[in-house]
Amino acid sequence: MTTEHEDKTALITGGSKGIGRAICVELARAGMYTVINYHGDQQGAEQTLALVKEKGGRGEIYRFDVRDRQAAERVVADIGARLGRIDVLVNNAGIIADGLFMMMPPENWQSVIDTSLNGFYNMTRPVLELMVRRRRGVIVSISSASSLMANRGQANYAAAKAGLNAASRSVAAEVARLGIRVNVVAPGLIETDMIRDAPRDQIKTLIPMARIGRPEEVAGVVAFLCSDAASYVTGQVISVNGGMF
Repeated sequence: MTTEHEDKTALITGGSKGIGRAICVELARAGMYTVINYHGDQQGAEQTLALVKEKGGRGEIYRFDVRDRQAAERVVADIGARLGRIDVLVNNAGIIADGLFMMMPPENWQSVIDTSLNGFYNMTRPVLELMVRRRRGVIVSISSASSLMANRGQANYAAAKAGLNAASRSVAAEVARLGIRVNVVAPGLIETDMIRDAPRDQIKTLIPMARIGRPEEVAGVVAFLCSDAASYVTGQVISVNGGMF
């Protein structure tokens, strides 16, 4: 474990598995105290925390739903009061409810928007209050290749993630002079539960690198954006997709 960020605290939503888990482990490896959010998968969150500690890191888990604005505000206030700071926020929580738009029930549209886009608002606004006081901080949100290219059956997911991209750019412009950087990472096809039932051989033909990505490859880019090496990078949407365009 490195010590570059040993005095920093990172809050990661949706950290119980997949990309979120890899981000927690990578930021812990960089020396950050990791606060791992989960909604339903307590066992997964505990496994993430165990991996963090295995890498020599420190952290804790918090159960709350990013769709619940009051719960998000309470958690941010509690972390701020106990730990004194949130240096890094990673908005990773997200769900899919795929289906053709013409046959999509309203609850499938709303649940995806509420988690990815409204969750961004619910988390980012109170965290920004803490960061503005200290005039420093980093926010990274996890979007998707679906926000940048057409993907049949994912109108709700694409809308939520494209909104996340645009909101992040606007917020980045608002807080850049306050020492706060805001960026987005847009993964392509990554080895997670979200593609568990996908036709892998067919998918690989769409990717110039001819393979599915690993969560750790996304986490490495997030860690870079959270580091001082990215001190002049803000308002960007960075694709991690094996060359898809």
